[in-house]
Amino acid sequence: MGWFMTIIIGAIAGWLAEKVMKADMGLLMNIIIGILGALLFNWLLSLIMGEALVGWIGSLIAGFIGACILIFLARLVRGKRA
Repeated sequence: MGWFMTIIIGAIAGWLAEKVMKADMGLLMNIIIGILGALLFNWLLSLIMGEALVGWIGSLIAGFIGACILIFLARLVRGKRA
């Protein structure tokens, strides 16, 4: 997948995770968290099942789930500091 599609899918996945997790992030953070979320979730899937999600729909699903995980982890870390 090209960089342009990666950014678009990352932005959509990050935006969906932002809405579901009721987080308040900007476009740049949505893109970053969507891309990192996809990498994280596909890495976890490859450890557990030996396979990763492929294609733009698979990347969107992986990005969404991974972004939700990252938002959850960020809230855990931030909550312990307060």
